[in-house]
Amino acid sequence: MARPLREISSTGIYHVMLRGINRQIIFEHPVDYQKFIDLLCLMISPSDELGRPLPSLCRIYAYCLMPNHVHMIIQEKSENLSIVIHRIATAYALYYNKKYERCGHLFQDRFKSEPVNDEAYFVTLLRYVHQNPVAGGLCKHVVDYEWSSWGEYIGKSNDIPRICSVSAILRWKPIEELRELVNEPLPKTIQVIDFDRRKGSVDDCDVVEFLGETYGLRHPSDLQLYTKERRNEILQATKEFGASIKQLSRLTGIGEKIIRNAKERNGA
Repeated sequence: MARPLREISSTGIYHVMLRGINRQIIFEHPVDYQKFIDLLCLMISPSDELGRPLPSLCRIYAYCLMPNHVHMIIQEKSENLSIVIHRIATAYALYYNKKYERCGHLFQDRFKSEPVNDEAYFVTLLRYVHQNPVAGGLCKHVVDYEWSSWGEYIGKSNDIPRICSVSAILRWKPIEELRELVNEPLPKTIQVIDFDRRKGSVDDCDVVEFLGETYGLRHPSDLQLYTKERRNEILQATKEFGASIKQLSRLTGIGEKIIRNAKERNGA
């Protein structure tokens, strides 16, 4: 069956979502987040092989890099949206696979996008994108999250490059008003397109959090250091939590056969 065509935005602005394949973590270390932002910089300020500036491929108004997915509000400029996202995803996947000695696809088959055709929905998305870390339990306040563009809006001092067209937004929406809106949680009735989540499934972040909070593991691979009995008990509990065998094998480095056969202590 042919894929449905993407809905075209009358403004050229889109809300774009890019997710790790099988919901796996795509940012393991602060350097990884920084690398992705550097790639966004190349889309904003590209240059030829001689270092001469070229027209911007796109304009970015907001972004948020979550451990296993990315949200962006992006506007087409000199290049088509699909080409821009393909360039970003391909370059980052090459970097990630080389660094972590893996192969194959890193991102979900096709990124999601939705058109942003009016000012009201743009503001809704601006709030949604920046509130993602709070909604995901990564921090208590929007301002506390390092890997989003909110720091650019409030002039936060850090080493992260400024890549968003903040001034264009602040010309029609004062920062005081914007700050109040972004810090006010969106009503649950607000419908924003997002990734589908299969019933009963958990993503990598859920598994890492479960192992950390329940068993004190700093990293899933630390499970290899446990005794066979304790390791199998934790593996079984994590499977019951909802983690798949392949997912656990990838996160812990333990073979699928061992995970498949793991049983609770004194269990069947």
